[in-house]
Amino acid sequence: MVEVVCDTSFLIHIATKRIKNISNLETEIGSIQFVVPDIVIQELEKLSKDNKKKQHIISTLEFIKKLKKIKISGALVDESIISYAKKHGGIIATMDANLKHGIKEVGGSVISISNDKIVLESSKI
Repeated sequence: MVEVVCDTSFLIHIATKRIKNISNLETEIGSIQFVVPDIVIQELEKLSKDNKKKQHIISTLEFIKKLKKIKISGALVDESIISYAKKHGGIIATMDANLKHGIKEVGGSVISISNDKIVLESSKI
């Protein structure tokens, strides 16, 4: 089972939009499990206070209830996820261009969404 660590942007997207090829993901990667870092849950809880984002965030918090939680500590979410990827490898799911770049720099792989389809981006070699 491959754990895919999800960041805030990816979770909001997957929880609030219809993703066309999500069922094909296991065919392409193997057996996967989306996991949510506690630092991302904290960020979502902060964002839930923003009236413009509130509905999307509530939907996202509801969506992640059924996902496995993991502990990633640190002051900044993106830096903490990059550090985790550097230490543990694996796949990070994000929509954030800067985070994608950082993950690839440390040899990690990225799952993203483009045109409502999930895309696997390999690390730099």
